[in-house]
Amino acid sequence: MTARPRVAVVVGNPKPRSRTLGAATLLARELSGEEPDLTVDLAELGPALLDWSSAVVADLVEAVGEADLVVVACPTYKATYTGLLKLFLDRFAAGTGLRGVAVPLMLGAGPAHALAPELTLRPVLTELGATVPARGLYVLDQHHDDPAAYADWLATARARVAALLDPALHPHLPTGAPA
Repeated sequence: MTARPRVAVVVGNPKPRSRTLGAATLLARELSGEEPDLTVDLAELGPALLDWSSAVVADLVEAVGEADLVVVACPTYKATYTGLLKLFLDRFAAGTGLRGVAVPLMLGAGPAHALAPELTLRPVLTELGATVPARGLYVLDQHHDDPAAYADWLATARARVAALLDPALHPHLPTGAPA
């Protein structure tokens, strides 16, 4: 019997309990079949994100870094991810900070920024050491809670993510550090 993958959700929306959080949670459930083990709604951390000595933030960075699957979600602001998310991601070590599979998810008001997750968020996640097995996902705000908005992406990405999370397929990898 293999251990269930540890799943984390990180949300960089300045509004607490946002649609972005709902979208990220929905995607994490679709990919893992379970509720996330850890949800980090960065808006709730407030000024602690600016305090480099914050033990709370350091503990969250460690927990997210050790997750097998991390859904990193953010609204599209000025064609990229938010400064709030940047503050959090800056805490991770380059190359080794994220040791598992990461899925970039961004929400936006219209299709003009559909490439934002692929062009802005995915490169940061790979720089931090994550394996990003599929293209970044962009969902229109108005469809954030509609499973159909995720269906095409999931049809391609679900098997790739599952393969990376299955230790039987990757016995040479240390536990908790797929790909």
